[in-house]
Amino acid sequence: MVAKWKICAGSAAVLLALQMAAAQTKPASGPVKALPTEVQRHIDKVTSCLAAGVQVKGEAAGCKTLAAQMAALHVPGVSIAVIHNGVIEWAEGFGVTQVGGAPVDADTLFQAGSISKPVSAMAALREVQDKKLTLDADVNTELMSWKVPASAVANGKPVTLRELLTHTAGFTVHGFPGYAAGDPVPTLVQVLNGEKPANTPAIRLESEPGSKFNYSGGGYVVMEQVLLDTAKEPFPKLMHDTVLAPIGMTHSTYEQPLPAAMRANAAAPYSANGTAIKGGAHTYPEMTAAGLWTTPTDLARYCMEVQLSLQGKANHVLSQEMTRQMVARGMGDWGLGVQIGGSTTDPYFGHGGVNEGFESEMIAYQHHGDGAVIMTNAQGGTRLAEQIMASIATEYGWPDFKTVAHEEVKVAPDVLAAYPGVYQLQPGVTMTITMDGDQLQSQLTGQPKVAIYPEADGRFFLKVVEAELVFEKDAAGKVTGVVLHQNGQQMPLKRLDDAEGKRLMDAAAAKDALAAKRFAEQTPAPGSEAALRRDIAGVQAGKPNYDEMSAGLADATRQQLTAITALFAKFGAVQSVTFGGVARNGADIYTVEFEHGKTEWRITMAADGKIDGVNFRQVQGP
Repeated sequence: MVAKWKICAGSAAVLLALQMAAAQTKPASGPVKALPTEVQRHIDKVTSCLAAGVQVKGEAAGCKTLAAQMAALHVPGVSIAVIHNGVIEWAEGFGVTQVGGAPVDADTLFQAGSISKPVSAMAALREVQDKKLTLDADVNTELMSWKVPASAVANGKPVTLRELLTHTAGFTVHGFPGYAAGDPVPTLVQVLNGEKPANTPAIRLESEPGSKFNYSGGGYVVMEQVLLDTAKEPFPKLMHDTVLAPIGMTHSTYEQPLPAAMRANAAAPYSANGTAIKGGAHTYPEMTAAGLWTTPTDLARYCMEVQLSLQGKANHVLSQEMTRQMVARGMGDWGLGVQIGGSTTDPYFGHGGVNEGFESEMIAYQHHGDGAVIMTNAQGGTRLAEQIMASIATEYGWPDFKTVAHEEVKVAPDVLAAYPGVYQLQPGVTMTITMDGDQLQSQLTGQPKVAIYPEADGRFFLKVVEAELVFEKDAAGKVTGVVLHQNGQQMPLKRLDDAEGKRLMDAAAAKDALAAKRFAEQTPAPGSEAALRRDIAGVQAGKPNYDEMSAGLADATRQQLTAITALFAKFGAVQSVTFGGVARNGADIYTVEFEHGKTEWRITMAADGKIDGVNFRQVQGP
């Protein structure tokens, strides 16, 4: 529905997304600590020089500091823990817990968002190890308070715990907005059924279990109910006894809301524009998916437990074999609760986390003792965390994430001529390589063209975002495909034959021509206003009509429905819709005024009358 939604890691919708530039300088000062000189040097280098975009040899390198980035992104507080050679080498806080408040330190608590999932997954695997649960059994045989409803899409296949952990069970509901202070909080069964006061739709099967990867916080709520029904004790106690205490995560809890005794040094959440989240931290009854309060230091202890367990050196929760299963790369590059990236010889595990006003990143390598955890108390903190992670990776020589200085080489035009064509990532998502003069351009479906630059035979890089394209050739030297390398992931695209590629390019050209014609005429597409009104109403009700959308838009809407439904609920009813013209890409521009806010929308209609694309920006409120 909205082109600027954040899609889960690995989604084609965000590949090659352009990064917005931001300013940086020096980190906020905190209490003076007596650290070894070498450790202090690492801290200074990480925090004083965050890379400003892709580095190219022979071109001026941008280098900015942490404090200026925090100010530019309106992030009041950041906490960082770095693991090196199997120990927490340093853990530092920067900024403040809230505007005008105390400094962030290593013990400041943040909401972990979806980083709650890998920690809760460890508890589920402990139950499997203790033979209280089974990875591949029908979860309905273990559920008592609630059952997975029968569904035709399941094709007779049961849901298993393994599928819940790997996001392959086929459940709806991507994530959860939480409940603001003073709002009624539903029971877990009410969340599962989408019953008031739950603010998310019912968690139901939308695809055959085990058939595909589809990130689902809803699946983790099902897992939470499985654990509650089998352990027969409160979930926070189960987590404390089976995972948090054995690992030594002494500043962590799944209690929701945060107990009063732990609030003194807890960070307060902020929006992307620097305003405090009204009422403070939201409450998340979906504890497995989003309920963990913790510190980077405690999450670093979790990472080290996994690293050491893989070596058979520290198995406080899981055996070596169970830990190996946990980090085995599966469908969608996910293990049992963690995302897997990096090379086959040097893989890493990790997870990101986003709650209302809290954003974090966690990364650790499987076979050597390095990693880092970065937690922030603001929307938009992920951008900052990614830059910090790149700075850490560069300083410590990681094989992934670090800023790489590319070297552009000269390649003859007749050699470049072998690469243009259409490459398919998945149905409906293609990358078109074209040659404009002697410059190759890459264009992913729904995104603008970007130049790609050669650095070796068959290897190209981008300057607008850190990513590489490595072309594959057959024995005869013909280009057969390309692998996109980005964020530690490798995504192969197959080259389509010339006829199919031409058909798709002709369709794109026709679409561009129609957009140019509509831009010249400046008249709305037939039915676009009515379609926009229906789309907004459907999203606000949590029941959009997917039949009125293109396949790609429908898929993106399903993934992000929870977040956008919660967002639009704040606006209230639509008061007016006013046509404002046609954009150069053929999208109709509308101003939509709500009871509590004003927005600008751009909607593109396909030739068959379906909505092909739509995005919006908030102009006022709520």
